[in-house]
Amino acid sequence: MISRIKRLFTIKTRFEAFLVIYGLGLGAVERGTHYLEQYPGWGGWLLFAACPIAVFMAGARILDSLDAGIE
Repeated sequence: MISRIKRLFTIKTRFEAFLVIYGLGLGAVERGTHYLEQYPGWGGWLLFAACPIAVFMAGARILDSLDAGIE
């Protein structure tokens, strides 16, 4: 039963990976806009930039793990 539930949360194809990365990107930009409101100036922009960079790194890791066949 646990393996059947685990299968639902496993990314199997590149299309699924791109959907997950897209969702992460939308959330990161939303978080970045909140940072710009809370911290005006350079600090807010630096925090804003850090959010999408984290998504780029995570997205690369997701796509690399799919290419290598790692589960």
